[in-house]
Amino acid sequence: MGAETAVHAGLAAGRWQTLTLAEQLGNIGSEVGRAIRARERDDGQRFAGALDRALELFDLTLADPRWRGARVREIARAREVTCDFLVGANDYGSTAESLDAYFLQFAFAARRNR
Repeated sequence: MGAETAVHAGLAAGRWQTLTLAEQLGNIGSEVGRAIRARERDDGQRFAGALDRALELFDLTLADPRWRGARVREIARAREVTCDFLVGANDYGSTAESLDAYFLQFAFAARRNR
């Protein structure tokens, strides 16, 4: 995805790679939370937008060369579990609360390390 087609064009242009992993995952968690709330309200338009933004941020994070190896596997699994919960069969048995709890830890870590 090129920066010109990205929802988060400024981030896709390179700013995303200046953020720490905790900041990146905390931001992804914000979009995942928005998608969860929109789905609960049966607001398809907001759900689709938040899901698109979350997936774009996941993809930007996966493309970040700093997270090669074990970290990229965890990021990819988090993306898989998120998609499974939001649009899949929820084979992993996730809940809105479990996803919120996972991503919230990164938001706390990012804030603590500022």
